[in-house]
Amino acid sequence: MNPLIASASVLAAALAIGLASLGPGLAQGNASGQALEGIARQPEAEGKIRGTLLLSLAFMESLTIYGLVIALVLLFANPFAS
Repeated sequence: MNPLIASASVLAAALAIGLASLGPGLAQGNASGQALEGIARQPEAEGKIRGTLLLSLAFMESLTIYGLVIALVLLFANPFAS
């Protein structure tokens, strides 16, 4: 494997997992804070808010998993290496 392609793949994998975890991490913190604020304002709606929060957190976490998959493909099954 070309050393330039190998080093670029490692750098791209690091960027993929770093950026893929940054956005959802910030969004999950924001969503959790807003959900807690909503529960504090309307305690009777706690069940609906919690269910919606857990579903949205799962969708946000899937973005991080996609970034992990891209990073693993770049590291171990690199399509650019011949």
